[in-house]
Amino acid sequence: MNIKKNHRGGSPVGYLNELGDIESSAVLYFRLWCDGPESQKDVYNDFSTVLGDLLGRKAVNCLEKIWQLFADHGRRPLMRHDVECKCLGADEACFANLIGAAAEGQREDAMIFATLLVSPDFSTWVVALAQNFGLALKKMCDYKYNSLELTNDLKPEGSTIH
Repeated sequence: MNIKKNHRGGSPVGYLNELGDIESSAVLYFRLWCDGPESQKDVYNDFSTVLGDLLGRKAVNCLEKIWQLFADHGRRPLMRHDVECKCLGADEACFANLIGAAAEGQREDAMIFATLLVSPDFSTWVVALAQNFGLALKKMCDYKYNSLELTNDLKPEGSTIH
């Protein structure tokens, strides 16, 4: 008999490119954070480059605290896919929706997602951290789009991208 481990939270439920910018960024930065100290430095560098040292550090601290709450008080071990994977796992989808709802001020929805990931006693903390982290991601995404618009304005007329 072949016994297969149940990794329900890692089951693919979609693709990263089906998410909004904030949600897909949340998943990618969470994956990077889980990859260890070198990748964590990359996360910090991204945030501090766009948001400045102080706000960048605050955003990364929120991500670190969320990760720690998941590790210490998670309902079960959180499953994730590799940084390069285009799939979106069930736990990652829940995390993405938690960050997105919190960033948009939808606290009740964010609370529902949080209680799927951590003990209800810690869900309020997770939502508060998710809101701060999500708002930082929103600033990062806004910066990216503003930079793209500036770049497009500087292109000579008739030029192509490909």
